[in-house]
Amino acid sequence: MEQEKKKVSVLFMLFGTLFCVCLITANVLETKQLSFGPVNLTAGIIVFPVSYIINDVVCEVWGYSRTRMLIWMGFAMNFFFVIMGGIADWIPGADYWHGDEAFHSIFGLAPRIAAASFIAFIAGSFINAYVMSKMKLSSQASRQNHEGQSFAKSFSSRAVLSTVFGELTDSIIFFPLALGGVIPWEEMPSLMISQVTLKTAYEIVVLPITIRVVEFTKKHDHEDVFDHDINYNIFNILKI
Repeated sequence: MEQEKKKVSVLFMLFGTLFCVCLITANVLETKQLSFGPVNLTAGIIVFPVSYIINDVVCEVWGYSRTRMLIWMGFAMNFFFVIMGGIADWIPGADYWHGDEAFHSIFGLAPRIAAASFIAFIAGSFINAYVMSKMKLSSQASRQNHEGQSFAKSFSSRAVLSTVFGELTDSIIFFPLALGGVIPWEEMPSLMISQVTLKTAYEIVVLPITIRVVEFTKKHDHEDVFDHDINYNIFNILKI
């Protein structure tokens, strides 16, 4: 019997690779602190929102199942990076090498912060994908939403709202778990709001590019999945 050939999407592979690279890069950039007026941030804000944009594109084109696989793949690759960096940081350096302090500042991620980061990422990413999927289903009744300017308006609303819910979930989990007791509790709400606001603003600014990427990807792969009768269980990883 001739084995059925399955098409592998090159674009999906590229998005998956970029997604993992963004998560790993954000881990490294998080070690640098930035200040914009009264707002204090980490340099990870430069790249981390890109992971949510990729999440939106994949969910819009290939649906929740592929996005679920992408999120767990990103989690696994990021976890591998953190573990390998931690092991390298733990191994004593050579006598002639004097970069221990600098190396530790990048790769010596505290277990509490690492755990908070991973939990927040999983929760925020899946909330983002769930909202995107549900909003796309609700827009299906109006077929004109998938053509021309109407599609752009429909996609923009679900991309922005899904990011708000995803980033809010991420912040609500991460900051108390990672920094509770380290910074005053009364400062937490403003810190969370500033993070969500800036990351959402990032998504809004690049929306014109995101829309064109989605349109190109749909045409190239002839994919536009609607998640009818799908199992939203985040652990049903192999069901694609």
